[in-house]
Amino acid sequence: MSAADITGPAADGSGPTADLASPRADPAGQQGYRPGLVPAWMRFLRSELSLIFLRWRNLALLAVLAVIPVLVGIALKLSAPPAGGGNGAGPAFLDQVAGNGVFLALLSLTVLLTLVLPLVVAVVAGDSVAGEAGHGTLRYLLVIPAGRARLLGIKYAAVVIFCAAACGVVTAASLAVGAALFPVGPVTLLSGTTISLGAGLLRLVFVTLYVAAAMAALAAIGLAISTLTEHPIGAIAAILVLALASEVTDSVQQFAVVHPYLPTHWWLSFDALLRSPIAWPELTHGLASFGSYVIIFGAIAWARFSTADVTS
Repeated sequence: MSAADITGPAADGSGPTADLASPRADPAGQQGYRPGLVPAWMRFLRSELSLIFLRWRNLALLAVLAVIPVLVGIALKLSAPPAGGGNGAGPAFLDQVAGNGVFLALLSLTVLLTLVLPLVVAVVAGDSVAGEAGHGTLRYLLVIPAGRARLLGIKYAAVVIFCAAACGVVTAASLAVGAALFPVGPVTLLSGTTISLGAGLLRLVFVTLYVAAAMAALAAIGLAISTLTEHPIGAIAAILVLALASEVTDSVQQFAVVHPYLPTHWWLSFDALLRSPIAWPELTHGLASFGSYVIIFGAIAWARFSTADVTS
């Protein structure tokens, strides 16, 4: 992103920078009205989104997310047992994939949550601030009279949108492959209740949003780490190490007392949406955990970024 992408032509004082910098009177004569504020911030966000979504590296990561469900679906098709002949191993819905292609999306999200999705989020979140500093463009962004907190907010909003897009790519690719390789019809939930295909797809949308919320929490951690360094590779590595350490700790029973507080503990709790009735306590605990991490590490990122001496 460049400062010109946000400020636009301002030589005559009429550009978006002027709108952000100086209050004007509204039609009722009140002071503080800024007619160009929302368009300027939307342009800021669009600039950040184009920076993220038009990078070949990020597009390649999205392509990997789309290819893995294809490979998983083909592998299951080649090795699937007869309907109803599952062995009960793996996730609770693993044996249901052969009977209904909708469950391929749930299986793919489970598989990708172990490493690939965190890696994709780590690359984008770790590069959000550290990448600008490493390329020497961060100080040019800060000359815009937008404030560091708002700049950080735009950065985080763009990363969250990318997280949602990444989860959406997994779900869409899985549904396409599942429909091509397996039967698709009414969905039998983990509790044994059968619901219509439309209701099942709606629950799948909520599952995708839940996983996106989990990745948004990891992105908040990544944003905070990204403000601590000018080297994006170091930030990306730190985010991955933290996520993997959390997953390993969560699998050790001796550390059970800290499991509910780990950032990865509630990632797979989306199976609460696949029961009837929905297991709301588990679901709300997961969302509360994600929200807590966003608030805590968002505050850390703001405290660091708002006081840092930016020289690059």
